[in-house]
Amino acid sequence: MSLNIAQLNLEYSNQDPVKIMELAVAHFPELAISFSGAEDVVLIDLASRVSNTVRVFSLDTGRLHPETYQFIEAVRDHYGIAIELLSPETQAVEALVKEKGLFSFYKEGHQECCGVRKIAPLRRKLSTLSAWVTGQRKDQSPSTRAHIPVIEQDHTFGSEQQPLVKFNPLANWSSEQVWNYIRMFELPYNALHERGFVSIGCEPCTRPVLPNQHEREGRWWWEASTQKECGLHAGNIPQAD
Repeated sequence: MSLNIAQLNLEYSNQDPVKIMELAVAHFPELAISFSGAEDVVLIDLASRVSNTVRVFSLDTGRLHPETYQFIEAVRDHYGIAIELLSPETQAVEALVKEKGLFSFYKEGHQECCGVRKIAPLRRKLSTLSAWVTGQRKDQSPSTRAHIPVIEQDHTFGSEQQPLVKFNPLANWSSEQVWNYIRMFELPYNALHERGFVSIGCEPCTRPVLPNQHEREGRWWWEASTQKECGLHAGNIPQAD
């Protein structure tokens, strides 16, 4: 049965995340959650309440903080689940580093490095799926994520020949709601959050934020706010006229 994704998004736009997760599991038995941060451990917890078969994967760029690897293992142990770690192609990383060095993104922008270390492994994984779940929230980045739907057709990684549906159950949640949930149910979280890190990515591209700074200001701080996406959610980025 073919699903009307636009209609489902309208119907579920204000639904509780659990209801959205139930819908996803019901229609996509091979559903997979993209896991990296605080929002994603909430998704794993929600999924564990409606199914014991949802798969989880995470992008291991090779440049994550030690605390992030420890966080991944803590989540694995807490839920007793397998977390598939996706690594970039060795030859592609070696070629980039040989040509441009280890920190070319500070001068040329982060897109090329993210393309090798994140996008290519993600594309490889998503080519095996018909649906995935992300922890995107509208308030994470007013410049690029303000209009995230709870359910969407993923035109970035899917195609007419191989459609891909993306679920964003926490799109309407605030950071406060995420952390209230984590504290209420005593979920594991990245120790870096206790040191001022809010949005956490690769070590060279992430820093703590100051009081009253937006969380995305700690990511790729040398670039414009409209460029603070690595391409995992490229459809969020406003297109120039």
